[in-house]
Amino acid sequence: MKTLLYTFLFSVLASLQASDLPNILWLTSEDNGPHLGCYGDDYADTPNLDALAAKGMIYTRAISNAPVCAPARTTIISGMYPTSTGAEHMRSMTQLPKRFKMYPVYLRELGYYCTNNSKEDYNLEKDGQVWNEGGRKASWTNRPKKDQPFFAIHNFTVSHESQIRKRPHQQIHDPSKVRVPDYHPDTPEVRQDWAQYYDKLTEMDKMVGEKLKLLEEQGLADDTIIFYYGDHGSGMPRSKRWPYFSGINVPLIVHVPEKWKHLASSDYKIGGKSDRRIGFIDLAPTLLSIAGKKPPAHMQGHAFMGKHEATAQEYGYGFRGRMDERYDMVRSVVGERYIYIRNYMPHKPYGQHVSYMFQTPTTQVWKKMFDEGKLNQAQSHFWKTKPPEELYDLKKDRDEVNNLAKSKDHKEVLKAMRKAHLGHVNQIIDIGFLPEGEIHSRSEGSTPYEFARSKKYPFKRIFLAADMASGLSPWATKPLIGFLNDKDSAIRYWGTMGLLMRGKEGVKVAGKRLEEALTDPSPYVRVVAAEALGKYGTEQQIEMAVQILGETADPLKNGCFPSMLAMNAIDHLDKKAKSLFSKIQSMPRIPNEVDKRFQGYVGRLVDTTLKEFEGK
Repeated sequence: MKTLLYTFLFSVLASLQASDLPNILWLTSEDNGPHLGCYGDDYADTPNLDALAAKGMIYTRAISNAPVCAPARTTIISGMYPTSTGAEHMRSMTQLPKRFKMYPVYLRELGYYCTNNSKEDYNLEKDGQVWNEGGRKASWTNRPKKDQPFFAIHNFTVSHESQIRKRPHQQIHDPSKVRVPDYHPDTPEVRQDWAQYYDKLTEMDKMVGEKLKLLEEQGLADDTIIFYYGDHGSGMPRSKRWPYFSGINVPLIVHVPEKWKHLASSDYKIGGKSDRRIGFIDLAPTLLSIAGKKPPAHMQGHAFMGKHEATAQEYGYGFRGRMDERYDMVRSVVGERYIYIRNYMPHKPYGQHVSYMFQTPTTQVWKKMFDEGKLNQAQSHFWKTKPPEELYDLKKDRDEVNNLAKSKDHKEVLKAMRKAHLGHVNQIIDIGFLPEGEIHSRSEGSTPYEFARSKKYPFKRIFLAADMASGLSPWATKPLIGFLNDKDSAIRYWGTMGLLMRGKEGVKVAGKRLEEALTDPSPYVRVVAAEALGKYGTEQQIEMAVQILGETADPLKNGCFPSMLAMNAIDHLDKKAKSLFSKIQSMPRIPNEVDKRFQGYVGRLVDTTLKEFEGK
């Protein structure tokens, strides 16, 4: 009897609560930055989004936190930084602590009917039911009770990177009139890709218009708060996958109807613009705040609307981890005017060979022209190794090609943004300073987030080692050598990495110690030591290094993470590792014994390496 009474009371309470809740519609698109008419882009043809912006407000400093889809969705669905949860790498599929819920679960508990059309690629393992309805047929129109408030996502994929390069294509925008950014060469291929990108935005805009029309026809427009945003920067190379502003700046338009104006942000102005720093990290807390619920303490974002609107933040934070088959580690900070980039693997070139990216004609012609010496300094930059720090003036340098990190006039700006970065990684306890495989192995039986907050993760020591390694200061070489004796494998990893980053000089002063590291218990230390000796060592050291890399490259014997790291190192050695040709050729392209998330990445590395060995 009591159970029935409680059920009845809960039902009544939920119904009463729901009547005070606005509908929320998210219209999202893939792989596009703020290249819209309402953002001042005269080349764009986006009338529906422009009209939405005219009756709503646009945000000029909104960022995706991650410059690629899956980690960006991780941030959105959890309200937490993937660098904090262990999900910064593509296809990570890590777990959140059981007590943490994905935001649709909270909304459903509040009375919302939640639908997602159509992607659930969150880089996180789902724990139970998240949505009332998901998939290509999911829609607010399917809710059983028409008076039930809804939260609905409609995601448009027509603007995705894969569509930019799809041929044949019926041209809408004139390639001769496109603005080619300073970092791209001005070629017919580049102009065609950029023009086709804008064509796809026009197609996407029409789809947005259809959803807005349906909302109007159903008489729901006055009861629905509408968000439109892109999932990260454009699908063009050097935007997508890179935490420059061009890679993480997204269009964000919010429309709040008159009935729900009390839930709008404090700076909301119809037809207005805001430079408030907003990231995807803030979306989940904002949704809960709109629904009247205080965001749970574990969410690391800040609500920018609703009952629990928080104070505007001075900075936004971006990151880059493994992109498909290629490892890298970058952190970025976005301020009012400047963006700061911290490269923790500066020895790697910006434009590593990510197979999927190289399907785009722009990438191909851009790299070819670099190899032929036909590019200017700004255009060549992407194919070279990185400095530890970068600083760009977004007001004067929209394409981010003039690095001000060493400018005497910008010392104070650099200092402030560096401080913000250091404060951020310490606050969230960035677990990305562990090798990817160790994120999973060390947190086994728990979650990466919980492990990072235990005494088992000496974050400050590991971060210090990474900072010293990647800072490239000559004085750090001696301490880095000392790190090779540390009891923690991550410290040894960064000590070895720091010597690799110092090139010939690092191997010259620490060659014997690196030879010893070839037998380290950690495969990640062994691989980095082998890469250092293989690139800069003697003939005997190269032979030893190649043998270690060949032993580690087999994913069936060692698992996917050591395999991917070893295959990357082999690729970096070029012809020095050609003796491994037969061994690599015999490796399975799609090893069934390896987690499906990474099967394709191993195969891509195999194919790329073999082509380079063959001189193709």
